Amino acid sequence: MTYEIEIGRGKRGRRAYSLDDLAVVPSRRTRDPRDVSVQWQIDAYQFEMPVIAAPMDSTMSPATAIAIGKLGGLGVLNLEGLWTRYEDPTPVLEEIAGLSAENFSPAATRRMQELYEVPIQAELITSRLAEMRDAGVTVAGSLTPQRTQEFYKTVLAAGVDIFVIRGTTVSAEHVSKNEEPLNLKQFIYELDVPVIVGGAAGYTPALHLMRTGAAGVLVGFGGGATTTTRRALGIHSPMASAISDVAAARRDYLDESGGRYVHVIADGGMGTSGDIVKAIAVGADAVMLGSALARAEEAPGKGWHWGQEAHHSELPRGDRVNVGTVGPLEEVLWGPSHHTNGTSNMIGALRRAMATTGYSDLKEFQRVEVVLSPYLSNG
Repeated sequence: MTYEIEIGRGKRGRRAYSLDDLAVVPSRRTRDPRDVSVQWQIDAYQFEMPVIAAPMDSTMSPATAIAIGKLGGLGVLNLEGLWTRYEDPTPVLEEIAGLSAENFSPAATRRMQELYEVPIQAELITSRLAEMRDAGVTVAGSLTPQRTQEFYKTVLAAGVDIFVIRGTTVSAEHVSKNEEPLNLKQFIYELDVPVIVGGAAGYTPALHLMRTGAAGVLVGFGGGATTTTRRALGIHSPMASAISDVAAARRDYLDESGGRYVHVIADGGMGTSGDIVKAIAVGADAVMLGSALARAEEAPGKGWHWGQEAHHSELPRGDRVNVGTVGPLEEVLWGPSHHTNGTSNMIGALRRAMATTGYSDLKEFQRVEVVLSPYLSNG
């Protein structure tokens, strides 16, 4: 069976689906939502919800990372962001929130590039992670592959529990004639902490990342609320198909490795609770949320949301997006909700979806039936 369709006489392509194209189908059994578990564990660390907060300056400060941890999730601090460049980034965050509200504003992008030119300070990495550790939560920090060699010793010395290597796309085999690339397999092997790495957008790149020894693989490319990668580079991977492909790599690697389970973490394009439900339904073990958490009252972005691509010094591929404010972080995640659009009580919605379809935990829910429903993208 082939899933390829003819683009024209000289090119064929595989049909891929976004989360908006799917719907979850109820089964013959329902459950009481109070009997449903949404707990998730990676390595030795257990969490009350399958939520990782994206390492983005608009969502994560040391304080919000601590708050996420106390609410049962994992907050990841961007160790190349404003909190490691400025002793007090509050005025900088206020300035970014006050920049032009016009979409794709060159002036706003130029100013953000200038603000992020301030060098990263190793001592600030240490102090920010120490602040999180002192609060008693699981400590996680993120670096891009380009900065990992430079700062990973500082990160490990600060006592990080989970190390995240996150980029627009991360491969196990980066080729360069100009510099020695990061050898992920050797690097991960030498570390004493679990590593989450990505993004990956397909079966083969994900399988290669799993073979490096990663504890988790981030799935997604160009699907987040702030990214303009699809317009700038013409590259994009619809999330539902990407998650399913990487889940297949997880299954095959489980057999290949003799039982080593690598967690699949959907990263990007999940702004509502329904998106989280469908991401897990097609194979994700957990989700990494950005825009959904940027809507919290405590979010550093003050209703604005942006990623690292937005201030790239040479080819910015992201925008600063006004996502607004929904309510306190606890209300966004655990409710009670006062919104009908899936932007608050996201974990309560996940629990109810699992109960409605008769599943009691996340691994079971990955077996739920889904159907194609393209009309969902229209409302």
